[in-house]
Amino acid sequence: MSRAEEFDTAMGDPLLSVAIITFNEEHTIRECLASVAWADEIVVVDSCSTDATVAVCREFTDCVVQRPWPGHVLQKQYALEQTRGAWILCLDADERLSAAAADEVRAIVRAADAADGYTFPRRSFYLGRWIRHGGWYPDRKLRLVRRGRGRWTGTDPHDKLVTDGVTRDCAGSIDHYVYRDISQQLATVDSFSRITAAQWHRAGVRPRLLPMLVRPALKFLETYIWKRGMLDGMPGFIIAVISSYYVFLKHAKLWELAQAQGGGRPRPGIP
Repeated sequence: MSRAEEFDTAMGDPLLSVAIITFNEEHTIRECLASVAWADEIVVVDSCSTDATVAVCREFTDCVVQRPWPGHVLQKQYALEQTRGAWILCLDADERLSAAAADEVRAIVRAADAADGYTFPRRSFYLGRWIRHGGWYPDRKLRLVRRGRGRWTGTDPHDKLVTDGVTRDCAGSIDHYVYRDISQQLATVDSFSRITAAQWHRAGVRPRLLPMLVRPALKFLETYIWKRGMLDGMPGFIIAVISSYYVFLKHAKLWELAQAQGGGRPRPGIP
């Protein structure tokens, strides 16, 4: 008998675990945990926070593990592996499970369903409003998986939960309180662009001027025009500009790394 089947026998219903990773999330983690406080198990893997994050988490669960940061994908996979449930729900610390989504999750873990994973639309709150365009919505994410059928993949910082089995869509949303303000978004862009540029550099990619000129402009047009970010008012415009800036920074930091290495004639190959 599998562990999941043992839980089914003991509990009557499949046991639901929630996996969350944190680092200095004292301003957002309480609402996240409160939205899933009804779950059978909550596992938090904290990357050695220096604020009150761990204390807040321990108000909701005894399963709090501190582990140095190895990267987005590895940390989320580690958190997934610490859970015991037949079903695992994965959330970020700045996310909350809506009431409608919670009802769907409870129904799924009670049902004899053939699916192995479930996706949810994710709606993001930023600059005083829910962002509905610009590629930010519905931003559907796989977040609920059957034990043994899901794993975290992707390339840091862009992690992705995948499953080898059948997936179905839920209607209830995951609510994402993505950035406190523009400064936090810019700090994230700075961090993510550094990680990406370092990966390109290690892969032997060298900078070229044309992508640095063209791709930021194309990103702005994609976000603001094609994906209708203009319909989100001034926040939509700000998002489009910063998205363009993010693309520029990745290429600029790749150039910077190449210069620091000693220069040499650039080779083609920007991804």
